[in-house]
Amino acid sequence: MLQASGIHKNYEQLAILKGVDLYVAPSEIISIVGSSGAGKTTLLQILGTLDQPSSGSLHIENKDPFALSEKERSFFRNQRLGFIFQFHQLLPEFSALENVALPAMIGGKNQTDAFKEAQVLLERLNVAHRASHRPNELSGGEQQRMAVARALINKPALVFADEPSGNLDTENATALHQLFFELRSEFKQSFVIVTHNEGFAQMADRCLRMKDGQFI
Repeated sequence: MLQASGIHKNYEQLAILKGVDLYVAPSEIISIVGSSGAGKTTLLQILGTLDQPSSGSLHIENKDPFALSEKERSFFRNQRLGFIFQFHQLLPEFSALENVALPAMIGGKNQTDAFKEAQVLLERLNVAHRASHRPNELSGGEQQRMAVARALINKPALVFADEPSGNLDTENATALHQLFFELRSEFKQSFVIVTHNEGFAQMADRCLRMKDGQFI
């Protein structure tokens, strides 16, 4: 599914990642933990092709995304990868339904089909009754479920999540964590999740710890 080898990332003289190796199997849930500044988010951005490594290689579904043109890589990211962020990143001027459907329309799907698929996901995530609401009218838990639906709309093979429950109360965080395992069983996706939640981290198939830009 994903193979990263010898990933280094430097910012001028500062080494953020120091030769990271990672394999993610199909339908595997991996958690990554570590203190702030350990390199977790930088690694996630590179694995998600949002940033390029200073050196090292990355293959996703036997494809080197950094060998693609920027346009090709953007399309690959849209079609095969999903992203969930701590602060949702929902567009405030659009409804929940429009936010969820947007990646599908960017990928070339017509609006009618995109809205239908978005509605199905919102029903699956028990937030369909909030489809017409804008993000500022939703609770934190509802916003995060919208963000999960948006990440899943194009049926990605791999979903990256950066502190997805970091802004949620205990009840909503627990529900979100459980949801990831349900979705894995249902859709067979792989998840790579950066988290400070030790309980959730230990539930993953593998829990990896980062320190000073390396797994330990």
